[in-house]
Amino acid sequence: MTRVLIVEDQSMPRTLFEMYVNQSENYTLAGSISNADMTDYHCENSDVDLILMDICTSMGANGLEAAERIKAKFPKIKIIIVTSMPEYSYLKRAKDAGVDSFWYKEVSSEPIIELMDRTVNGERVFPDTTPKIKFGNAMSTDFTERELEVLRELTSGDTNTEIAKRLYIAPGTVKNYIQYMLEKTGFKSRTELAVKAREAGLVILDDRINDK
Repeated sequence: MTRVLIVEDQSMPRTLFEMYVNQSENYTLAGSISNADMTDYHCENSDVDLILMDICTSMGANGLEAAERIKAKFPKIKIIIVTSMPEYSYLKRAKDAGVDSFWYKEVSSEPIIELMDRTVNGERVFPDTTPKIKFGNAMSTDFTERELEVLRELTSGDTNTEIAKRLYIAPGTVKNYIQYMLEKTGFKSRTELAVKAREAGLVILDDRINDK
Protein backbone atom coordinates (compact mmCIF):
# COMPACT_ATOMS: atom_id res chain seq x y z
CA MET A 1 0.00 0.00 0.00
CA THR A 2 1.21 3.47 -0.90
CA ARG A 3 1.10 5.77 2.12
CA VAL A 4 -0.21 9.24 1.27
CA LEU A 5 0.29 12.48 3.17
CA ILE A 6 -2.22 15.23 2.34
CA VAL A 7 -1.13 18.85 2.80
CA GLU A 8 -4.17 21.05 2.19
CA ASP A 9 -5.67 23.89 4.24
CA GLN A 10 -9.08 24.11 2.54
CA SER A 11 -11.58 21.79 4.21
CA MET A 12 -13.52 20.67 1.13
CA PRO A 13 -10.64 19.52 -1.12
CA ARG A 14 -8.87 18.09 1.92
CA THR A 15 -11.91 15.98 2.79
CA LEU A 16 -12.24 14.87 -0.83
CA PHE A 17 -8.58 13.83 -1.03
CA GLU A 18 -8.97 11.88 2.21
CA MET A 19 -12.07 10.16 0.82
CA TYR A 20 -10.31 9.19 -2.43
CA VAL A 21 -7.38 7.72 -0.51
CA ASN A 22 -9.53 5.86 2.01
CA GLN A 23 -11.74 4.35 -0.70
CA SER A 24 -8.81 3.19 -2.82
CA GLU A 25 -7.40 -0.32 -2.65
CA ASN A 26 -3.89 0.93 -3.46
CA TYR A 27 -3.49 3.82 -1.04
CA THR A 28 -3.66 4.40 2.70
CA LEU A 29 -3.66 7.70 4.59
CA ALA A 30 -0.37 8.52 6.31
CA GLY A 31 -1.62 11.88 7.57
CA SER A 32 -3.61 14.99 6.69
CA ILE A 33 -2.29 18.43 7.64
CA SER A 34 -3.02 22.06 6.78
CA ASN A 35 0.44 23.62 7.09
CA ALA A 36 3.18 22.80 4.57
CA ASP A 37 5.90 23.59 7.11
CA MET A 38 4.81 20.52 9.09
CA THR A 39 5.52 18.22 6.13
CA ASP A 40 9.15 17.70 7.20
CA TYR A 41 8.08 16.48 10.63
CA HIS A 42 5.66 13.92 9.22
CA CYS A 43 8.17 12.61 6.71
CA GLU A 44 10.83 12.28 9.39
CA ASN A 45 8.55 10.51 11.88
CA SER A 46 6.31 8.30 9.75
CA ASP A 47 6.41 6.32 6.52
CA VAL A 48 5.32 8.49 3.58
CA ASP A 49 5.48 7.41 -0.06
CA LEU A 50 3.43 10.11 -1.78
CA ILE A 51 2.48 13.69 -0.87
CA LEU A 52 -0.44 15.69 -2.24
CA MET A 53 0.74 19.25 -1.57
CA ASP A 54 -1.18 22.49 -1.96
CA ILE A 55 0.91 25.61 -2.57
CA CYS A 56 -0.85 28.21 -0.42
CA THR A 57 -1.38 26.58 2.99
CA SER A 58 -2.21 27.78 6.48
CA MET A 59 -0.12 30.44 8.25
CA GLY A 60 1.50 31.43 4.95
CA ALA A 61 3.47 28.19 4.62
CA ASN A 62 4.35 27.55 0.97
CA GLY A 63 4.04 24.08 -0.53
CA LEU A 64 6.68 24.69 -3.19
CA GLU A 65 9.28 25.50 -0.57
CA ALA A 66 8.26 22.47 1.47
CA ALA A 67 8.43 20.27 -1.63
CA GLU A 68 11.96 21.43 -2.38
CA ARG A 69 13.06 20.61 1.18
CA ILE A 70 11.42 17.20 1.12
CA LYS A 71 12.95 16.28 -2.22
CA ALA A 72 16.39 17.20 -0.89
CA LYS A 73 15.95 15.09 2.26
CA PHE A 74 13.78 12.25 0.92
CA PRO A 75 14.26 12.00 -2.86
CA LYS A 76 12.26 8.75 -3.07
CA ILE A 77 9.07 10.39 -1.80
CA LYS A 78 6.81 11.33 -4.71
CA ILE A 79 5.19 14.78 -4.60
CA ILE A 80 2.16 16.02 -6.51
CA ILE A 81 1.45 19.73 -6.30
CA VAL A 82 -2.27 20.50 -6.26
CA THR A 83 -3.54 24.07 -6.64
CA SER A 84 -6.49 26.15 -7.74
CA MET A 85 -4.31 29.19 -8.45
CA PRO A 86 -3.45 30.01 -12.09
CA GLU A 87 -0.28 31.90 -11.09
CA TYR A 88 1.78 31.66 -14.27
CA SER A 89 5.11 30.82 -12.61
CA TYR A 90 3.94 27.89 -10.46
CA LEU A 91 4.54 25.22 -13.12
CA LYS A 92 8.18 26.22 -13.62
CA ARG A 93 8.78 26.60 -9.89
CA ALA A 94 7.37 23.15 -9.23
CA LYS A 95 9.63 21.58 -11.85
CA ASP A 96 12.64 23.45 -10.46
CA ALA A 97 11.78 22.17 -6.97
CA GLY A 98 11.91 18.57 -8.24
CA VAL A 99 8.18 17.94 -7.90
CA ASP A 100 6.98 14.78 -9.67
CA SER A 101 3.57 15.91 -10.95
CA PHE A 102 1.20 18.89 -10.96
CA TRP A 103 -2.62 18.97 -10.82
CA TYR A 104 -5.06 21.89 -11.10
CA LYS A 105 -8.03 21.30 -8.82
CA GLU A 106 -10.81 22.86 -10.88
CA VAL A 107 -9.72 22.34 -14.47
CA SER A 108 -7.73 19.11 -14.70
CA SER A 109 -9.55 16.53 -16.80
CA GLU A 110 -7.65 13.58 -15.29
CA PRO A 111 -8.96 12.33 -11.92
CA ILE A 112 -6.47 12.81 -9.11
CA ILE A 113 -6.36 9.05 -8.39
CA GLU A 114 -5.25 8.34 -11.96
CA LEU A 115 -2.55 10.99 -11.67
CA MET A 116 -1.42 9.44 -8.40
CA ASP A 117 -1.18 6.03 -10.08
CA ARG A 118 0.91 7.41 -12.93
CA THR A 119 3.17 9.32 -10.54
CA VAL A 120 3.76 6.32 -8.26
CA ASN A 121 4.65 4.29 -11.37
CA GLY A 122 7.43 6.72 -12.23
CA GLU A 123 5.80 9.21 -14.60
CA ARG A 124 6.20 12.97 -14.25
CA VAL A 125 2.91 14.56 -15.26
CA PHE A 126 2.58 18.31 -15.83
CA PRO A 127 -0.05 20.37 -17.68
CA ASP A 128 1.11 21.99 -20.91
CA THR A 129 -0.07 25.45 -19.80
CA THR A 130 -1.64 27.29 -16.91
CA PRO A 131 -5.45 27.68 -16.91
CA LYS A 132 -6.72 30.41 -19.21
CA ILE A 133 -8.80 32.91 -17.25
CA LYS A 134 -10.72 36.10 -18.01
CA PHE A 135 -9.08 39.21 -16.60
CA GLY A 136 -11.07 42.36 -17.24
CA ASN A 137 -11.45 42.74 -21.00
CA ALA A 138 -8.50 40.45 -21.64
CA MET A 139 -7.49 36.82 -21.16
CA SER A 140 -4.55 35.77 -19.03
CA THR A 141 -2.77 34.58 -22.18
CA ASP A 142 -2.79 38.14 -23.55
CA PHE A 143 -0.01 39.20 -21.17
CA THR A 144 3.72 38.80 -21.62
CA GLU A 145 5.83 37.24 -18.89
CA ARG A 146 7.38 40.63 -18.14
CA GLU A 147 3.95 42.23 -17.80
CA LEU A 148 2.97 39.52 -15.34
CA GLU A 149 6.19 40.07 -13.37
CA VAL A 150 5.33 43.77 -13.08
CA LEU A 151 1.74 42.91 -12.19
CA ARG A 152 2.90 40.59 -9.41
CA GLU A 153 5.11 43.30 -7.95
CA LEU A 154 2.27 45.80 -8.30
CA THR A 155 0.18 43.77 -5.86
CA SER A 156 2.70 44.66 -3.15
CA GLY A 157 1.44 48.26 -3.19
CA ASP A 158 4.95 49.59 -3.78
CA THR A 159 5.85 52.54 -5.97
CA ASN A 160 7.08 52.31 -9.55
CA THR A 161 10.58 53.15 -8.34
CA GLU A 162 10.57 50.32 -5.79
CA ILE A 163 9.20 47.85 -8.34
CA ALA A 164 11.74 48.98 -10.95
CA LYS A 165 14.61 48.42 -8.50
CA ARG A 166 13.53 44.82 -7.84
CA LEU A 167 13.08 44.05 -11.53
CA TYR A 168 16.22 45.93 -12.68
CA ILE A 169 14.30 48.16 -15.08
CA ALA A 170 13.56 51.90 -15.21
CA PRO A 171 10.59 53.39 -13.29
CA GLY A 172 9.28 54.76 -16.59
CA THR A 173 9.27 51.24 -18.01
CA VAL A 174 7.21 50.02 -15.06
CA LYS A 175 4.76 52.87 -15.66
CA ASN A 176 4.48 51.91 -19.33
CA TYR A 177 3.81 48.26 -18.52
CA ILE A 178 1.09 49.24 -16.07
CA GLN A 179 -0.49 51.50 -18.70
CA TYR A 180 -0.41 48.66 -21.27
CA MET A 181 -2.19 46.37 -18.82
CA LEU A 182 -4.79 48.99 -17.96
CA GLU A 183 -5.55 49.39 -21.66
CA LYS A 184 -5.84 45.63 -22.16
CA THR A 185 -8.08 45.02 -19.16
CA GLY A 186 -10.15 48.19 -19.11
CA PHE A 187 -9.52 48.67 -15.41
CA LYS A 188 -9.48 52.29 -14.27
CA SER A 189 -6.52 52.42 -11.92
CA ARG A 190 -3.39 50.59 -10.84
CA THR A 191 -5.13 49.78 -7.55
CA GLU A 192 -8.03 48.09 -9.32
CA LEU A 193 -5.56 46.23 -11.54
CA ALA A 194 -3.66 44.93 -8.51
CA VAL A 195 -6.77 43.98 -6.53
CA LYS A 196 -8.36 42.12 -9.45
CA ALA A 197 -5.09 40.28 -10.13
CA ARG A 198 -4.93 39.09 -6.53
CA GLU A 199 -8.59 38.06 -6.53
CA ALA A 200 -8.16 36.05 -9.73
CA GLY A 201 -4.98 34.37 -8.48
CA LEU A 202 -3.31 35.41 -11.74
CA VAL A 203 -0.22 36.53 -9.84
CA ILE A 204 0.66 35.77 -6.23
CA LEU A 205 3.38 37.68 -4.44
CA ASP A 206 5.50 35.41 -2.29
CA ASP A 207 8.70 37.09 -1.18
CA ARG A 208 10.29 33.89 0.12
CA ILE A 209 10.15 32.34 -3.34
CA ASN A 210 10.84 35.45 -5.37
CA ASP A 211 13.95 36.26 -3.40
CA LYS A 212 15.60 32.91 -4.21
